[in-house]
Amino acid sequence: MMRFLPFILFVALAGFLYKGLSLNPSEIPSPFIGKPAPHVRGEVLGAQTEFDSSSLTGQVWILNVWASWCRECVYEHPVFVELAKQQDAVPIIGLNYKDQNTDASAWLQRFGNPYSSIVTDVEGNIGLDWGVYAVPETFIIDKQGVVRHKVIGPVSAEMMKTELLPLINQLNASAAAS
Repeated sequence: MMRFLPFILFVALAGFLYKGLSLNPSEIPSPFIGKPAPHVRGEVLGAQTEFDSSSLTGQVWILNVWASWCRECVYEHPVFVELAKQQDAVPIIGLNYKDQNTDASAWLQRFGNPYSSIVTDVEGNIGLDWGVYAVPETFIIDKQGVVRHKVIGPVSAEMMKTELLPLINQLNASAAAS
């Protein structure tokens, strides 16, 4: 038995390595899925007003966590710009994470602003409440304020079309039927 112990350990380690390498890092489970969304309240970028997520009760909405220093955010941003152009678009709330307001404003001027509101989170406290550890991250919240989906990393046009929009439509339809 002792002769085969190194081989058994090797096979077990190789199995764990194979399983780990086959996982999609953008599908890391979130402890918030199926639970009430953390409250978002903060200063609106470029305004002397505050945003309060309780104003979105009764609507399906998106929280997109982004920053001007985030390279991946540049890739997903056109997807949100296109979504915002749709007539029946859901509110997209931007959480500008650990960024300077002047940099964020310049970035939006350059790439466009798809957001219904943008909450500044210079210190990262709101992001901490949401469990953000990298940008971009995107959350889908239902009409009851429950987190239904989380995307870690950039949202692609294909992901929006095949995954997020069907979920948003389903959430809107199921809430309308009840």
